[in-house]
Amino acid sequence: MSVIDLQSGETLALTPVAGGPAPVAYDPQAGRAYVISAKDGRLSALDGTGKILWVRDLGEGAFGLAAAPHGGLFVTDWYGAHLTRLDGDQNVLWRVETGRAPAGVAFSDDAGLVATADRDADQVSIFAADTGHLRHKVATGSHPYAVLFHDGKLWTTNVQSDDVTVIDPVAGETIGRIETGSHPYGIAFAGGRGFVTNQYAGTVTVFEVDGLKPLATLETGDYPEGIAALPDGTGVAVVHWESNNLIFIDAASLEMSEEIPLPDGPRAFGSFTGRRVP
Repeated sequence: MSVIDLQSGETLALTPVAGGPAPVAYDPQAGRAYVISAKDGRLSALDGTGKILWVRDLGEGAFGLAAAPHGGLFVTDWYGAHLTRLDGDQNVLWRVETGRAPAGVAFSDDAGLVATADRDADQVSIFAADTGHLRHKVATGSHPYAVLFHDGKLWTTNVQSDDVTVIDPVAGETIGRIETGSHPYGIAFAGGRGFVTNQYAGTVTVFEVDGLKPLATLETGDYPEGIAALPDGTGVAVVHWESNNLIFIDAASLEMSEEIPLPDGPRAFGSFTGRRVP
């Protein structure tokens, strides 16, 4: 697990985490980063220095990860097809069924909703965040993977149909579609624009949030996967699995900078950026 200062680009810590760590959720209020080891489903919590605070075995299918209020977490189970809400002490508050192979999970504090991208069901499931009550199941493109709330909407990347589905999460209705490059993986927003990593194309698609229209395609590196907004909202950070680096994209100019080298095969699925809270 790499801990990087987003202002200086300095790597502050390299913490060994076994089992292929990939899904990440940073919670600035708790001052912790959470990571799941994709091979065995172990959940590790790290402080701002990269020190492992505790480890919990969630089972082999644990995958998608999002921060919940009061130090809690939402976790999807790929094999079990369910979503679990944990409290700050890792106790189960509720567990509900999703569609097949839930990958990404996202939480909206404003709407009080949590959503999962059910990859093998070609849908998203939307639940009440406090109770787990199912609100909607909404059809998407083929194999939705990442999911994110933004601007009152729910957005999901569809890795097989090469597009983004835009959803009204309250009404449970599809309101738009945006074409991307090959095998879109992650999605983030900054400066009134959306950014999607296209794994097979080695590009990032940039689109208008209001008009839902593609603006640009940026060649960024080999196998871009993880993408998240910078804490100051000026751009996004992109992790490349095969180029072994982290780059920044300015949301206004669309210029790329920093190119921070990372250890071999870096992964970062989820909200992996954040500002440290004193």
